[in-house]
Amino acid sequence: MENDNLLFSRLRSLRSRKRIIKKDVEKQIRKKYKRSNELWKLRRKIPLVSLEKPYQKGFVRFFVVRDDVKRTKDGEFFEGILTKINTYMYSETRKFLKKKRKFGRKIYVPRDQKLGRLLPYQWNDPKLGLTTREKQYFLKREEYNPFRKRYNVYYEFIEPWRFTLQVKPYMITHYKPLNSDLEKEIDELDSYLNQDKIKGIICKKINGGLGKLRYEDEKIDLIESRKYFHYKKMSATEFADYFMDE
Repeated sequence: MENDNLLFSRLRSLRSRKRIIKKDVEKQIRKKYKRSNELWKLRRKIPLVSLEKPYQKGFVRFFVVRDDVKRTKDGEFFEGILTKINTYMYSETRKFLKKKRKFGRKIYVPRDQKLGRLLPYQWNDPKLGLTTREKQYFLKREEYNPFRKRYNVYYEFIEPWRFTLQVKPYMITHYKPLNSDLEKEIDELDSYLNQDKIKGIICKKINGGLGKLRYEDEKIDLIESRKYFHYKKMSATEFADYFMDE
Protein backbone atom coordinates (compact mmCIF):
# COMPACT_ATOMS: atom_id res chain seq x y z
CA MET A 1 0.00 0.00 0.00
CA GLU A 2 2.81 2.35 0.88
CA ASN A 3 4.55 1.55 -2.41
CA ASP A 4 1.34 2.39 -4.31
CA ASN A 5 1.09 5.75 -2.56
CA LEU A 6 4.76 6.47 -3.31
CA LEU A 7 4.27 5.59 -6.99
CA PHE A 8 1.14 7.72 -7.17
CA SER A 9 2.95 10.72 -5.64
CA ARG A 10 5.65 10.49 -8.28
CA LEU A 11 3.18 10.56 -11.15
CA ARG A 12 2.62 14.04 -12.50
CA SER A 13 -0.55 15.37 -14.02
CA LEU A 14 -0.79 16.39 -17.68
CA ARG A 15 -0.88 20.04 -16.68
CA SER A 16 2.26 19.65 -14.56
CA ARG A 17 4.12 17.89 -17.37
CA LYS A 18 3.21 20.65 -19.83
CA ARG A 19 4.41 23.28 -17.36
CA ILE A 20 7.76 21.51 -16.96
CA ILE A 21 8.20 21.24 -20.74
CA LYS A 22 7.36 24.91 -21.12
CA LYS A 23 9.93 25.92 -18.49
CA ASP A 24 12.59 23.76 -20.13
CA VAL A 25 11.93 25.45 -23.48
CA GLU A 26 12.16 28.89 -21.88
CA LYS A 27 15.46 27.96 -20.22
CA GLN A 28 16.82 26.84 -23.58
CA ILE A 29 15.73 30.09 -25.22
CA ARG A 30 17.27 32.17 -22.43
CA LYS A 31 20.53 30.27 -22.76
CA LYS A 32 20.69 30.78 -26.54
CA TYR A 33 19.63 34.42 -26.24
CA LYS A 34 22.39 35.07 -23.71
CA ARG A 35 24.91 33.28 -25.91
CA SER A 36 23.83 35.33 -28.94
CA ASN A 37 24.45 38.59 -27.05
CA GLU A 38 27.88 37.37 -26.00
CA LEU A 39 28.80 36.53 -29.59
CA TRP A 40 27.66 39.92 -30.86
CA LYS A 41 29.84 41.60 -28.24
CA LEU A 42 32.80 39.47 -29.30
CA ARG A 43 32.23 40.46 -32.93
CA ARG A 44 32.19 44.17 -32.04
CA LYS A 45 35.42 43.83 -30.08
CA ILE A 46 37.33 42.42 -33.06
CA PRO A 47 39.89 45.15 -33.89
CA LEU A 48 39.91 46.74 -37.34
CA VAL A 49 42.83 46.17 -39.67
CA SER A 50 44.02 48.95 -41.96
CA LEU A 51 44.09 48.31 -45.71
CA GLU A 52 47.30 48.68 -47.64
CA LYS A 53 45.38 50.26 -50.51
CA PRO A 54 42.21 52.11 -49.46
CA TYR A 55 39.45 52.13 -52.06
CA GLN A 56 36.42 54.28 -52.76
CA LYS A 57 32.89 52.98 -52.24
CA GLY A 58 30.50 55.62 -53.49
CA PHE A 59 30.02 59.01 -51.85
CA VAL A 60 28.94 60.34 -48.47
CA ARG A 61 26.96 63.52 -47.82
CA PHE A 62 26.85 65.37 -44.50
CA PHE A 63 26.37 68.83 -43.03
CA VAL A 64 29.13 71.35 -42.35
CA VAL A 65 29.07 74.82 -40.84
CA ARG A 66 28.84 77.55 -43.48
CA ASP A 67 32.03 79.49 -44.10
CA ASP A 68 30.50 82.85 -43.13
CA VAL A 69 29.15 81.37 -39.88
CA LYS A 70 32.47 79.66 -39.14
CA ARG A 71 34.30 82.99 -39.35
CA THR A 72 32.13 84.57 -36.66
CA LYS A 73 32.82 84.38 -32.92
CA ASP A 74 30.17 81.65 -32.57
CA GLY A 75 31.71 79.39 -35.19
CA GLU A 76 33.00 76.83 -32.69
CA PHE A 77 29.70 76.94 -30.81
CA PHE A 78 27.69 75.88 -33.86
CA GLU A 79 30.28 73.26 -34.76
CA GLY A 80 29.65 71.74 -31.34
CA ILE A 81 25.90 71.66 -32.00
CA LEU A 82 26.43 70.10 -35.41
CA THR A 83 28.36 67.16 -33.95
CA LYS A 84 25.18 66.23 -32.02
CA ILE A 85 22.63 66.54 -34.83
CA ASN A 86 24.64 65.80 -37.99
CA THR A 87 23.36 63.11 -40.38
CA TYR A 88 25.20 61.08 -43.01
CA MET A 89 23.81 59.73 -46.27
CA TYR A 90 25.56 57.36 -48.68
CA SER A 91 25.11 56.93 -52.42
CA GLU A 92 26.83 55.24 -55.35
CA THR A 93 26.88 58.52 -57.28
CA ARG A 94 27.24 62.20 -56.44
CA LYS A 95 23.63 62.94 -57.38
CA PHE A 96 21.99 61.17 -54.41
CA LEU A 97 18.84 60.16 -56.27
CA LYS A 98 16.02 57.77 -55.41
CA LYS A 99 13.40 56.02 -57.48
CA LYS A 100 9.84 57.33 -57.47
CA ARG A 101 6.78 56.25 -59.41
CA LYS A 102 4.95 59.05 -61.25
CA PHE A 103 2.02 58.49 -63.61
CA GLY A 104 2.81 54.77 -63.72
CA ARG A 105 6.49 55.08 -64.60
CA LYS A 106 9.61 55.22 -62.47
CA ILE A 107 11.63 58.42 -62.29
CA TYR A 108 14.61 59.58 -60.24
CA VAL A 109 14.21 62.46 -57.78
CA PRO A 110 16.76 64.03 -55.37
CA ARG A 111 16.96 62.50 -51.89
CA ASP A 112 16.10 64.91 -49.12
CA GLN A 113 18.43 65.15 -46.13
CA LYS A 114 17.68 66.96 -42.89
CA LEU A 115 19.41 67.57 -39.60
CA GLY A 116 18.87 65.05 -36.84
CA ARG A 117 16.10 65.44 -34.29
CA LEU A 118 16.60 65.03 -30.57
CA LEU A 119 14.25 62.71 -28.71
CA PRO A 120 13.04 63.50 -25.17
CA TYR A 121 15.41 60.99 -23.57
CA GLN A 122 18.35 62.70 -25.33
CA TRP A 123 17.35 66.17 -24.15
CA ASN A 124 18.87 65.76 -20.68
CA ASP A 125 21.20 62.87 -21.49
CA PRO A 126 24.65 63.57 -19.96
CA LYS A 127 26.28 61.51 -22.72
CA LEU A 128 25.05 63.97 -25.34
CA GLY A 129 26.02 66.90 -23.14
CA LEU A 130 23.58 69.50 -24.47
CA THR A 131 24.31 72.81 -22.69
CA THR A 132 21.75 75.41 -21.59
CA ARG A 133 22.81 77.79 -24.36
CA GLU A 134 22.57 75.06 -26.98
CA LYS A 135 19.03 74.19 -25.84
CA GLN A 136 17.93 77.73 -26.70
CA TYR A 137 18.39 76.90 -30.41
CA PHE A 138 15.92 74.00 -30.31
CA LEU A 139 12.15 74.03 -30.49
CA LYS A 140 9.90 71.36 -29.03
CA ARG A 141 7.49 69.91 -31.59
CA GLU A 142 4.86 67.17 -31.75
CA GLU A 143 4.09 64.92 -34.71
CA TYR A 144 1.16 62.53 -34.88
CA ASN A 145 2.03 58.89 -35.48
CA PRO A 146 -0.96 57.17 -37.17
CA PHE A 147 0.45 53.68 -36.55
CA ARG A 148 0.83 54.07 -32.78
CA LYS A 149 -2.07 56.57 -32.61
CA ARG A 150 -0.15 59.01 -30.44
CA TYR A 151 1.92 62.17 -30.74
CA ASN A 152 5.70 61.82 -30.91
CA VAL A 153 7.67 64.57 -29.18
CA TYR A 154 11.02 65.74 -30.55
CA TYR A 155 13.30 68.80 -30.48
CA GLU A 156 14.25 70.48 -33.75
CA PHE A 157 17.08 72.91 -34.49
CA ILE A 158 15.52 76.28 -35.40
CA GLU A 159 18.37 77.72 -37.54
CA PRO A 160 19.29 75.07 -40.12
CA TRP A 161 20.48 77.78 -42.53
CA ARG A 162 23.75 77.91 -40.57
CA PHE A 163 24.75 74.57 -42.08
CA THR A 164 25.21 73.39 -45.64
CA LEU A 165 25.58 69.98 -47.28
CA GLN A 166 28.94 68.70 -48.45
CA VAL A 167 29.71 65.64 -50.60
CA LYS A 168 32.94 63.68 -50.35
CA PRO A 169 34.17 60.32 -51.66
CA TYR A 170 33.51 57.55 -49.17
CA MET A 171 36.83 55.79 -48.65
CA ILE A 172 37.21 52.34 -47.11
CA THR A 173 40.44 52.41 -45.11
CA HIS A 174 39.91 49.52 -42.64
CA TYR A 175 38.28 46.12 -42.58
CA LYS A 176 37.24 43.70 -39.85
CA PRO A 177 38.75 40.18 -40.04
CA LEU A 178 36.17 37.44 -40.51
CA ASN A 179 35.99 34.63 -37.97
CA SER A 180 34.23 31.77 -39.76
CA ASP A 181 33.42 29.80 -36.59
CA LEU A 182 32.03 32.89 -34.88
CA GLU A 183 29.92 33.88 -37.90
CA LYS A 184 28.58 30.34 -38.28
CA GLU A 185 27.42 30.19 -34.65
CA ILE A 186 25.86 33.66 -34.89
CA ASP A 187 23.92 32.67 -38.02
CA GLU A 188 22.65 29.49 -36.37
CA LEU A 189 21.46 31.34 -33.27
CA ASP A 190 19.86 34.14 -35.31
CA SER A 191 18.00 31.59 -37.44
CA TYR A 192 16.59 30.03 -34.26
CA LEU A 193 15.83 33.22 -32.31
CA ASN A 194 14.20 35.01 -35.27
CA GLN A 195 11.29 32.57 -35.44
CA ASP A 196 7.96 34.24 -34.70
CA LYS A 197 7.12 32.03 -31.70
CA ILE A 198 10.61 32.39 -30.25
CA LYS A 199 10.56 36.18 -30.68
CA GLY A 200 7.23 36.29 -28.84
CA ILE A 201 8.66 34.35 -25.88
CA ILE A 202 11.76 36.58 -25.81
CA CYS A 203 9.63 39.72 -25.86
CA LYS A 204 7.29 38.50 -23.10
CA LYS A 205 9.56 36.49 -20.80
CA ILE A 206 13.03 38.01 -21.25
CA ASN A 207 12.52 41.63 -22.31
CA GLY A 208 9.40 42.09 -20.20
CA GLY A 209 7.01 42.87 -23.07
CA LEU A 210 6.85 45.89 -25.34
CA GLY A 211 4.62 48.01 -23.17
CA LYS A 212 3.87 51.67 -23.78
CA LEU A 213 6.87 53.97 -23.88
CA ARG A 214 6.34 57.14 -21.91
CA TYR A 215 8.65 60.10 -21.57
CA GLU A 216 9.35 62.21 -18.54
CA ASP A 217 7.52 65.25 -19.89
CA GLU A 218 4.49 63.26 -21.05
CA LYS A 219 1.38 63.69 -18.89
CA ILE A 220 -0.46 60.47 -18.02
CA ASP A 221 -4.21 60.60 -17.69
CA LEU A 222 -5.07 58.76 -14.49
CA ILE A 223 -8.48 57.75 -15.83
CA GLU A 224 -6.77 55.85 -18.67
CA SER A 225 -4.22 54.22 -16.36
CA ARG A 226 -4.90 50.73 -15.04
CA LYS A 227 -3.21 51.64 -11.77
CA TYR A 228 -5.95 54.20 -11.16
CA PHE A 229 -8.59 51.48 -10.79
CA HIS A 230 -6.19 49.28 -8.85
CA TYR A 231 -5.32 51.78 -6.14
CA LYS A 232 -8.41 54.00 -5.93
CA LYS A 233 -11.33 52.46 -4.08
CA MET A 234 -14.62 53.18 -5.84
CA SER A 235 -18.02 52.03 -4.82
CA ALA A 236 -20.36 50.40 -7.31
CA THR A 237 -22.46 53.58 -7.47
CA GLU A 238 -19.45 55.80 -8.12
CA PHE A 239 -18.18 53.36 -10.72
CA ALA A 240 -21.53 53.43 -12.58
CA ASP A 241 -21.78 57.24 -12.32
CA TYR A 242 -18.30 57.58 -13.82
CA PHE A 243 -19.26 55.69 -16.98
CA MET A 244 -22.62 57.48 -17.18
CA ASP A 245 -20.73 60.78 -17.31
CA GLU A 246 -18.69 59.49 -20.22
